[in-house]
Amino acid sequence: MLKGIDHRLNADVLGALRAMGHGDYLVLVDTNFPADSIARQTVAGRLLRMENLTSAQAAQAILSVLPLDTFVEDFAGRMQVVGDADAMPQVQQEVQAEVDRAEGQPRPIPGVERFAFYDLAKGAYAVIQTGERRFYGCFMFRKGVIGPEG
Repeated sequence: MLKGIDHRLNADVLGALRAMGHGDYLVLVDTNFPADSIARQTVAGRLLRMENLTSAQAAQAILSVLPLDTFVEDFAGRMQVVGDADAMPQVQQEVQAEVDRAEGQPRPIPGVERFAFYDLAKGAYAVIQTGERRFYGCFMFRKGVIGPEG
């Protein structure tokens, strides 16, 4: 345990978050996502896990230390529901609430078509699989910057 660090962030996840640079992104995925095979194609080269957590719980922990990019529109993304691109299932609403909380203002997460999301995931710094069993619990977060103090 560390002071000031969410206990749900394990060493592997913390290491990846720390190593990422501005503009790098990670994907946070549910249990149905082909996470292991896609994770092998990322910078990290292996799957990271935050088991026994919902997507929202994992996002809350990650966003407690990860600044989101403020320079781009695709600061985050969510996998669109097949056949209804405008739908936002409960799992996505919960993660949207965590993004808004972390940002201190509403910041809608853009949708990404399912197969485009798979392709996006292959270029990620890391894939983190949660214990989320609800469909469409798949998200992308792009790392921003922390400005100088003073």
